[in-house]
Amino acid sequence: MRKFIIIILLISAMSVSSYFLYRNISEDKIQEKVFNELVTIVSETNNEDYQKNEVDILKLQEKNSDIIGWVKIKNTSINYPVMYTKDRPNFYLRKNFYKEYSVWGTPYLSENCNINTSDNLIIYGHHINGHKMFGELEKYKNISFFENHKIIAFYTAEELKEYTIFAVFTTTVSNGFQYYKFINFINEDEFNTFINKCTELSFYDTKENLKYRR
Repeated sequence: MRKFIIIILLISAMSVSSYFLYRNISEDKIQEKVFNELVTIVSETNNEDYQKNEVDILKLQEKNSDIIGWVKIKNTSINYPVMYTKDRPNFYLRKNFYKEYSVWGTPYLSENCNINTSDNLIIYGHHINGHKMFGELEKYKNISFFENHKIIAFYTAEELKEYTIFAVFTTTVSNGFQYYKFINFINEDEFNTFINKCTELSFYDTKENLKYRR
């Protein structure tokens, strides 16, 4: 009798695991479809005066005014909208672009940042297995990947901004480096504190030298 019960439990566990695996695969396909549709929309711009931009944010703002930009790293899977809800922090943690529930969520800008005035812009996104979403950033642990993908493009409705990566590291929110406290630098000392800490934690030396400017 005991062996029969164990077998039933194992079959039950296998069924539950199969169900969750199927559900996760289905959700992955749904979210990939949503993002692919958005990529198609923003790439189909007919505005010749759009500052040679590859991404038309204005089209997406007609569908959801929460979108504030688009982050893209050439020759990677990172090609996503960036949302901003100052009065509803973390709203897109589990929401897709259309505000429907999504395990993937949608990349979003920290509510403490101002896209026009902040020295640092913090964009949050999930680490999804299979190098999906911001899981692709894992590849930056390899210096050769960094050397071929140094530039992060950030599109807004007004312009394209390009950022050169100067440090690559991992940290935790609870007891790690409190990077989120460095949004606006009060002075050069605070700037240097931030830069030195990032450089100290970096997996390798990127050879990028940053100087304080105000």
